[in-house]
Amino acid sequence: MWSQRDPSLRKSGIGNVFNKNLDKSIDNKALYDTFSAFGNILSCQIVCDEHGSRGYGFVYFETEEAARNAIEKVNGMLLNGKKVFVGRFMNRRERMEMMGNKVKKFNNVYLRNLSEDVDDNGLRDMFEPYGKIISTKVMTTFDGKRRGFGFVSFEEPESAERAVEEMNGKELRGKVLFASQSQKKTVRQAELKEKFERIKMERINHYQGVNLYVKNLDDVIDDERLRKEFSLFGNITSARLHEPVRSTSPPQRSQMATQRSSSPMYPLSPSPPSFLRSLTPPPRSPTECFRPITPPQPGTSGLSRQLDMEETTWDLNGKF
Repeated sequence: MWSQRDPSLRKSGIGNVFNKNLDKSIDNKALYDTFSAFGNILSCQIVCDEHGSRGYGFVYFETEEAARNAIEKVNGMLLNGKKVFVGRFMNRRERMEMMGNKVKKFNNVYLRNLSEDVDDNGLRDMFEPYGKIISTKVMTTFDGKRRGFGFVSFEEPESAERAVEEMNGKELRGKVLFASQSQKKTVRQAELKEKFERIKMERINHYQGVNLYVKNLDDVIDDERLRKEFSLFGNITSARLHEPVRSTSPPQRSQMATQRSSSPMYPLSPSPPSFLRSLTPPPRSPTECFRPITPPQPGTSGLSRQLDMEETTWDLNGKF
């Protein structure tokens, strides 16, 4: 069995089956054995985290007909003592459209910026006028210190909506309370991403066609001169030169060259590194470094003459 790596095919929903309420003991092989009787399976996966199976997975069939047969036969069956749900895969946008107004209803309220003296009972007393409460919780640290936020779960969605409308932005015990619908992390991330994308597109559309790029300007042109030249064509909100692009003027370049030529030049005499100093021979006197070459004595062999010349050459180089 190979895994389908093309995300466009998987997300299209064609042949892709979603399974949930699966028992923790069901793995990829058990899921494959369950659905392989309905057709050829291209990929099969149980979604897991660090604790194991999360109770849902996906089966991607080769044909849409095999997916429909699997949904009809397996949906509502008992697998390892649990009634499973099997249906066609739908992306988030399709699920939101199907739920309609139901997605806007909520029972859990998230509260932030609570006073440090507000506990679970105080939170219940604060929100009981808005409806029947199932539970209240003020989050604390390991040592019992209150963290300033909590949750209230109402029995009716209308009570939760009324509590958010009236309590959000209200000042309680010197602090402005924040109240909103309690959302999962993935939902908050999706909403923030959509919000930032909308702001980005609005900014792009607002400045589309109103910014001008001007190049090949003379070095004497500054921001005020640039604004003055273009103010004849309409109101200017900002005009600015990009400083790193501008080069120095010819008089400035000539002055810099003159300063460099007139400045004294000092030879550099860096000292050798510490680990090389131990290998450096002691300094020699000029007479030792530049002693005259002694011609070879008659009768000496070629090897002796070569050794004498090598020693003399080392002395002439004067290794310091």
